Amino acid sequence: MLDTGWGRIVNIASTAGLTGYSYVSAYCAAKHGVIGLTRALALEVAARGVTVNAVCPGYTDTGMLNQAVANIVARTGRTPEQARAELLGRNPQRRLVQPDEVANAVAWLCLPGSEAITGQAIAVAGGEVM
Repeated sequence: MLDTGWGRIVNIASTAGLTGYSYVSAYCAAKHGVIGLTRALALEVAARGVTVNAVCPGYTDTGMLNQAVANIVARTGRTPEQARAELLGRNPQRRLVQPDEVANAVAWLCLPGSEAITGQAIAVAGGEVM
């Protein structure tokens, strides 16, 4: 990328990297690290035509969500329905993010017209993190 003077790096982080969540401290720490790496690398390559950004999905309708629900159930004694409702309640749109919404954000960062977007951690989370 540096040799050609053009490139796009899009890291997948999480809203957990923008804020903390109970019961997943190691995950939060890892995602904070991804965002730090994104910002540092963006500064290193900014003048060379390469952008570096992070997309930070909120609770997304994937198999990983089922693991989050199971973790909450195991640690709190709540029912799966209560745990899922708690996660949905964090999203002002009261819904899960869809995987294609995350993919669309990644694609946009790679399209012409996004050259000035670098070093950003973009939440795709229905307003959960502002």
